[in-house]
Amino acid sequence: MWLYLVVLLGLYYLLRWYREAGGEPPRDKFVFITGCDSGFGNLLARQLDLRGLRVLAACLTEQGAEQLRNQMSDRLQTVILDITKTESIAEATEWVKEDVGDRGLWGLVNNAGILLPAAPNEWQTKDDFSKILNVNLIGLIEVTLSFPPLIRKTRGRVVNVSSPARRVSLFGGGYCISKRDLSHFGIRVVLIVPGKYKTSIFPDNMQDILEGIWSQVSPEVKESYGQKYFEDCKSFLYSPRAGMAELLTSQNLSPVASFMEHNLTAVHPRICYSIDWNSKCFTFALSYLPTPVADFILCHIL
Repeated sequence: MWLYLVVLLGLYYLLRWYREAGGEPPRDKFVFITGCDSGFGNLLARQLDLRGLRVLAACLTEQGAEQLRNQMSDRLQTVILDITKTESIAEATEWVKEDVGDRGLWGLVNNAGILLPAAPNEWQTKDDFSKILNVNLIGLIEVTLSFPPLIRKTRGRVVNVSSPARRVSLFGGGYCISKRDLSHFGIRVVLIVPGKYKTSIFPDNMQDILEGIWSQVSPEVKESYGQKYFEDCKSFLYSPRAGMAELLTSQNLSPVASFMEHNLTAVHPRICYSIDWNSKCFTFALSYLPTPVADFILCHIL
């Protein structure tokens, strides 16, 4: 019985490898990537440029855009984009339309995202939640809705970057809840799930951010939680040498960018790419445990 299962599993992975390795990758096609100042988006833009694709890199700052342009070929072009602003998205969309013309857009990569502010929910305001949701959810939706006509021309790809936190709410705030009809036109919508990777979502002033949140909490809530809870929370979520930042152990972002690149260049890409064993196993298994058991693990083991 077990031998049959092993053989079937081996055949499945062999077939998947054959499908994903086959065919000629697209060249000289346009790919639009958000959040290219640093991290996954920056690395993906550089890798695709080296592969011969025409990268349209959206950066939040002019400094990030200039640094990327200076590093790469003339094929790569940049645009300033704030995905929380409708007018900025509209301007970037028109810029892309003028650039690609009748050739259409092969790939849209929704990479831009933020983590902070993160803290127990009762410490935060509606605006704190909105800051994250406006980037990670509403901004992603608005950008995606701007490009279907261009992607339909190529029967291309839409790549959304998520997190293991889409399955299990690891901490309070808007980050976890923000991580949650184009097939008729031949457009593939794919989910990329990075795991334990350190990116720019962990800035140097993380502890100052939490202290700012704590200073706005009402005296009643502060008394309920106590100073020790605040210190423990700061250590877990915001300490650069411990807690959440320490869990994100890998500074090598290339596996994530390589999976993004594979999705955009493979003839038969996957529907969901879970990058490491944390995203494949731990949070996946945790999400299927009884809620009291999952809560116990998150509160007493992590």
